[in-house]
Amino acid sequence: MIRKLHHNAYRCRDSEQTRRFYEDFLGLPLAGTLDLGATKTGRATHTLHTFYRLDDGSFLAFFETDDFPFEFKSQHDFDLHIALEVAPEDLQPMLARGRALGIECRGPSDHGFIDSIYFRDPNGYVIELCAKRAGHDAAMDPARNGARAILDRWTAEKAQAPA
Repeated sequence: MIRKLHHNAYRCRDSEQTRRFYEDFLGLPLAGTLDLGATKTGRATHTLHTFYRLDDGSFLAFFETDDFPFEFKSQHDFDLHIALEVAPEDLQPMLARGRALGIECRGPSDHGFIDSIYFRDPNGYVIELCAKRAGHDAAMDPARNGARAILDRWTAEKAQAPA
């Protein structure tokens, strides 16, 4: 049975630039590194795998490698973003800090059940800092929010759409 998230892993352009964003700016401590010279199957590699610890014990992780190409681009929020929970009182100071450091940032955005601010990390990924609002747990409770019915309706409408 799945217990919780251990880590999500993403490619990065430069491990030190990534560390500066995640550790120095966001405050996630660098918790581990793996300097990989070979894969478990014996293939030679030149890869650094880094891990940044969140308060719940999970990690965001990154791979820097020159083994094969990867297209870094500024991701759209709908394509890929990483949402991290913070206390409501942390949103405005983090937004001001990001702006003062010249980091691309947006917000705040009221999503009804959370308030969010957004940054772009050195790899082009959108990082969302979100704070729960009153009613968050009810909004995310499938027994109350009709999540399955909405997905079923979406799927049926998509099947009926002309190709």
